[in-house]
Amino acid sequence: MEATLWMVAALLAVLAVVFLAGKGAFLLAGYNTASPEEKAQYNEKRLCRVAGGGFLLLAIMLAVGILWDFQFPYGLDWIVPWGFLLVIAAIIVLANTVCKVGNGRKTGEEKKKS
Repeated sequence: MEATLWMVAALLAVLAVVFLAGKGAFLLAGYNTASPEEKAQYNEKRLCRVAGGGFLLLAIMLAVGILWDFQFPYGLDWIVPWGFLLVIAAIIVLANTVCKVGNGRKTGEEKKKS
């Protein structure tokens, strides 16, 4: 069981590196199936970096949980279930706010034009 958990943590870490590099948007559910008009509403690199940061946090939390055998000190036993939910909620909120084009922030191409 522990080996499986380590493989999941490693997979999350690899995906985090890919997303933090600004690549792998085709792996994001919803974005890869969106129409070109819908995709134009999002900054792809920023979306990948938000997902990468979230995946990195998930990988770290899972690795810490595995190392401690999910026996956290008193008062910290909420970290794994609620931490995962909070990170996922943060990814969803940031993807729909910070990653939208036209929210007051300029993309790299817009900065070059101005």
